[in-house]
Amino acid sequence: MSTVRLLVGTRKGAFILTTDEKRSQWQINGPYFAGWEVFHLKGSPVDHNRIYASQSNGWFGQLIQRSDDGGQTWHPMNNEFRYEGVPGTHQWYDGSQHPWQFQRVWRLEPSLTDPDTVYAGVEDAALFRSTDGGQSWQELAGLRSVKGHLWQPGAGGLCLHTILLDPHNPDRIFVAISAAGAFRSDDGGQTWQAINRGLASPGELPDATAEVGHCVHSLALHPSRPDVIFMQKHWDVMRSDNAGEWWYEISNDLPSDFGFPIAVHAHEPDTVFVVPIKSDSEHFPPEGALRVYRGHRDGERYHWQALSTGLPQSHCYVNVLRQALTVDTLDPCGVYFGTTGGQIYASADDGEHWTPLASHLPPVLSVEVQVIP
Repeated sequence: MSTVRLLVGTRKGAFILTTDEKRSQWQINGPYFAGWEVFHLKGSPVDHNRIYASQSNGWFGQLIQRSDDGGQTWHPMNNEFRYEGVPGTHQWYDGSQHPWQFQRVWRLEPSLTDPDTVYAGVEDAALFRSTDGGQSWQELAGLRSVKGHLWQPGAGGLCLHTILLDPHNPDRIFVAISAAGAFRSDDGGQTWQAINRGLASPGELPDATAEVGHCVHSLALHPSRPDVIFMQKHWDVMRSDNAGEWWYEISNDLPSDFGFPIAVHAHEPDTVFVVPIKSDSEHFPPEGALRVYRGHRDGERYHWQALSTGLPQSHCYVNVLRQALTVDTLDPCGVYFGTTGGQIYASADDGEHWTPLASHLPPVLSVEVQVIP
């Protein structure tokens, strides 16, 4: 019987929730790294015992932790990040030799084929890769050559928050940056191109259709069709059918096209989940009702269905952040999300019904899931 492991990063530590494939009874373990912000945890798809965690603290700075036993024990890595080959002060680069400053690691993305290779997206926006299990890191500096001087921070900072690896092409990598846009490499991260054609940001950019400068909140793809990419933008939910060469809007009848996360259904590559919030100034659900929306393709349009059974439908003013929504690979598809109010919700039936797994955690920053045979 399979084990389902939910990896949760919060403002005050990490938590690991486990259950079996029935997904009815859950055990909560943690907090790990209590009192530290844990922006992201991600397990290796190659070695289910290998988990990477991004741990940060305003006093002690940034650490990468690694577990080789499924989260039972953790070990800090050397954490030597290098910008363009120059080692940083106190192991982490502090901005003294380059206009970019190192703030934190937003995203960790382990390789699909090698447990010792892992990518890190950081703030200020840059992409790093480690080939020794997180002991040392080297920047893939070609990314910042794509008009990096024009990138501007979004409200959350100038952060590289999304990394997608193409399971069919090991040389293809997608990243998203707030507020710069989406980018693609076809040669393993050496050279990059902006993939923002079709995006429009009126009121945010002097040129609403500029090549860079768009505030992309998250990207998602289905492993069976990596050329089809979905985007939750600052405003608008978007889709590309050609690896980001062109985007078109699919927001249609959503109550709001503003939100942070997006996830693709495990067994229906055209179906996506989003969590709309009211606006960029009012970070809570429309009408104070917490609803996940499931979008199905209907010809040239998307039809969106509100999924609310088991979720609070009045006086709810939480948000779901960009890395806090995910799906498992079981059938029916499991859907999971965490809120800024410290709640974790799970659905074992494609989002039709929701169950609270935890109600009083610190604000949730990220949620990832592993299914372990």
